[in-house]
Amino acid sequence: MFIAKRKIKGKTYFFLEKSLRLPNGKTIKISKILKSKPKNLSQIVKKHKNYFIKKEKKAFTDFALKNYQFKYPLSKEDIQTIENIKIEYKYIVKKLKKENIKDLFDRFTVNFTYESNAIEGNSLTLKDVAIVISENKTVEGKDIREIYETKNSRQAVNLLLRKKIKISHKGIIQVHKIIMQNIEKESGYKKLPNIILGSNLKTSPPEKVYQHMTELINWYDQNRQKIHPLQLAVIFHGWFEKIHPFKDGNGRVGRFLLNAILVNDSYPPLIIRKTQRVKYLHALHAFDQKTDIPLIRFILEKYKSTYRNFYQIYFKYV
Repeated sequence: MFIAKRKIKGKTYFFLEKSLRLPNGKTIKISKILKSKPKNLSQIVKKHKNYFIKKEKKAFTDFALKNYQFKYPLSKEDIQTIENIKIEYKYIVKKLKKENIKDLFDRFTVNFTYESNAIEGNSLTLKDVAIVISENKTVEGKDIREIYETKNSRQAVNLLLRKKIKISHKGIIQVHKIIMQNIEKESGYKKLPNIILGSNLKTSPPEKVYQHMTELINWYDQNRQKIHPLQLAVIFHGWFEKIHPFKDGNGRVGRFLLNAILVNDSYPPLIIRKTQRVKYLHALHAFDQKTDIPLIRFILEKYKSTYRNFYQIYFKYV
């Protein structure tokens, strides 16, 4: 924030101002007129902080409603909630000390890894995952594959949080290669047909995977500035899981990509809990049947609940 001095009809006025960069790259200014010439900028900024946060939320909500397409079950109120969370998350991270930011993201890494792997049947407990990731130790009596699934996820989460996961053939294959280190020698898209256990869905045959992934990536590129990022992430996720481009690890890669689309546009990453596995799989099944409403509704709720029950709670106690 900065102080601006202007003369209006011969009289001098002082304004507290802040420049905002919108998702399309354009900048706007938020202004607050001051009663007198400020003596201490930091005190003035602190006094009017909530005013500027409120105005920033409104600016991003207005931008989203005007520039992004969204559909049922997303409503205007949902878009406002999504954008408000985006701004609040930014200020939470900004306010934390360096050591607290590291701690917050370490906790996210452990929780996200535990829940994502557990959805796929990994038997490591939350405590086990914390030991493997935080202390770089193995857990006696556990399958070595489950240990590597956990270790590998840390590297992928680091890329995610640094906005280094790109939605491209190279970027997607890179994520898969990372999470399958020391587990699967085969790299790249699948060479043999695969199935989703418990589902009648026919995944893309190997000879069609590159074509189908190209169509998905092109769709993402063409719609990134048109469709609201949350809806974009959900549809991409459902489509990716339907293609099932890899021999193994599709679910875990898909959840990384879902979050990458959000994080790359400065939205907080979300966690899908293993307790919601059945509901999650039902939503994916509905997507396969050409109904995306359950999956959009499910991911919206996970976005809101992750913010409430993870980020807000951490900030409250710190």
